[in-house]
Amino acid sequence: MRNLQLRFLLIIILAGLFFTACRKNKDIIATTPPPATTGGGTPVSTALSLKDSVMLATRDLYLWNTQIPADFNVQNYADPEAMMIGIRPYSMEPGFSAAVDKWSFAMKKTEWDQLSGGKSSFSTTTGAGSFGLSVFFRAEGDLRVRLAEPYSPAGIAGIHRGWRITTINGNSNITTGNADFIINAIYKSSSTLVTFIKPDGNSVSINLQAGNYVEKPVYLDTVYNLNGKKIGYFVFNSFLGKVDAISSEFQRVFSHFASEHVSEIVVDLRYNGGGYVSLAEQLGNYLVNSSANGNIMMKQIYNSKHTQDNETTNFRKSGSLNLNDIYFIVSKSTASASELLINNLKPYMDIKLIGASTTHGKPVGFFPSPFGEWYIFPVSFRTINKNGEGNYFNGIPVTASIPDGLDKDWGDLTESSLASAIRNITTGSYRGSGEPVYRENAAISIGNERLDAFSLKITIGNKKAL
Repeated sequence: MRNLQLRFLLIIILAGLFFTACRKNKDIIATTPPPATTGGGTPVSTALSLKDSVMLATRDLYLWNTQIPADFNVQNYADPEAMMIGIRPYSMEPGFSAAVDKWSFAMKKTEWDQLSGGKSSFSTTTGAGSFGLSVFFRAEGDLRVRLAEPYSPAGIAGIHRGWRITTINGNSNITTGNADFIINAIYKSSSTLVTFIKPDGNSVSINLQAGNYVEKPVYLDTVYNLNGKKIGYFVFNSFLGKVDAISSEFQRVFSHFASEHVSEIVVDLRYNGGGYVSLAEQLGNYLVNSSANGNIMMKQIYNSKHTQDNETTNFRKSGSLNLNDIYFIVSKSTASASELLINNLKPYMDIKLIGASTTHGKPVGFFPSPFGEWYIFPVSFRTINKNGEGNYFNGIPVTASIPDGLDKDWGDLTESSLASAIRNITTGSYRGSGEPVYRENAAISIGNERLDAFSLKITIGNKKAL
């Protein structure tokens, strides 16, 4: 770490800003130096100092740092967020025809502190949190609630996954072609009137008001006793939040599964966009077969300037469950730490993926680096499993292509993806007799990707640096 610290010290001297260097949970804060000046003694603007400093750090940390042009002009970008988007094209990987980085970003510290702690996503538009409601198209003109955070305004109003939306603010044009209207009303407004059709056929209109709330990563855990098999079902929606609280939830869930003597587990990660690597490691230790104990879980690999920071993590088996296979329900929204978990388990277990499409495709990660009121997140490391597998920028393929049952609530045994997992466990088949292989509609897929753009795809490494 000494070379890394010396390099960061040089950046501090050159940039004229303070930085925080920390490992794990220990923070060391440097004193802010006097403002930088030009050769004539005129103070350099704060914006100029900030941009130059961000660029110096990015050239040091970015996984593809050698691809950033020498003439990359920071003054062409309004702020650190624009700069992080600006470096994305310089991320070419062998075997891929286009740049692979879709994730480097920056965020105001106030927003990140809320998000990383599991609080409601702060809306820069409304300044007042969100509804806790997210939506997807099941088919053209058929917009459904994909999830409602239990403690959010939507959850408190009693809204559930599977409800159909027929009008928004009186507008019944609920189509993929009108996605911008839907995005503005659901994700960027402080107040929206939504009319739903519930599963019983009744219609209800609810005036949602944006608010702040604590997110609930574990949506559901239950055990089904079917055909003589004990099947544990676990809906886990985020690796972000209070680490200690989520760790306690893991312990509770898997203690329950063990006490029920479950023989199969279905882990639902279909909308889990990732979060902390440390939590993915914990969950992997509960899920992995005991034969993997002490063996390689994964490797984190940095750029050529930071090879001394490359790190290998081994499995440390937790709990008493000792399964040979695991079913994961996934989607294009399954990303980052979720994919990392799946990839880490593949060398040791029979991993079966059920979903409408491949996963998102993010085998890389970053950590927050503070600059003034900002954190920057340039992609800084890649991950591979024991077998060296990890270049899944096109996503991890599914075992069985099954539609997302957006018309059903969590845990409903008739929900298509869960039903497919249960069917394979109990009969050996993913589909019913004569049921065709599912092919996702391209227009619906594109529309849902737009609706999903507001959920971050995050792999936060165990180390934090500048």
